[in-house]
Amino acid sequence: MKLSTREDIAAPIDTVFAELSDFDGFERAALRRGAEVVRTDGSGMVGVGMTWRAQFPFRSRERVADLTLVEFDRPNGLKVFSQLSGVEAEIVVDLVALSRSRTRMAMSVDMRPKSIPARLMIQSMKLAKSNLTKRFKKRIADYATLIEDRHAT
Repeated sequence: MKLSTREDIAAPIDTVFAELSDFDGFERAALRRGAEVVRTDGSGMVGVGMTWRAQFPFRSRERVADLTLVEFDRPNGLKVFSQLSGVEAEIVVDLVALSRSRTRMAMSVDMRPKSIPARLMIQSMKLAKSNLTKRFKKRIADYATLIEDRHAT
C-alpha cells in the first residue's frame, strides 16, 4: 500500500533539507510522544547507514521498529527503510527547487506485508485508505508549514 503527497514550501531547498535531516530533532519528538528511540549504528556521523530502534505502544501492544537510512542525497532527498511487526516500509522524500525561495517536497510511504498478520493489517488499512490519505496529507502539510515558519523567523 502506498501513500504519497507533495507540498510546495516557501523556503530554499537547503533549508528544507536541513530540517528533514535533523535526526536528533526527530528523536526528541518521538521521545516526547512516549516512544523509546535508540540510535544503533554506533557512529555519530550523519549519512547512509544510520540506524535506529524505536519501541512504542500502539493499539495496546508494544511495537518495535528498526529504521535504516539507505539514501542521503543532499539537498535532493533521502530514503528510509523500516521494518515493523512484519511490515516493510520505504519512506522516500524528494526535494525539487522551484526557485531560490520555493521548494517542492514529494513524500511517499510504500508498505509491504511480510507475514499473515501484517497482510491483514495492510488489508484493513486499504479499506480506510481515503481517510488515511487525508490524514497523511494533513500531517505533511502541517510539517511544511512548520518548516516555513521556522525559515521566516
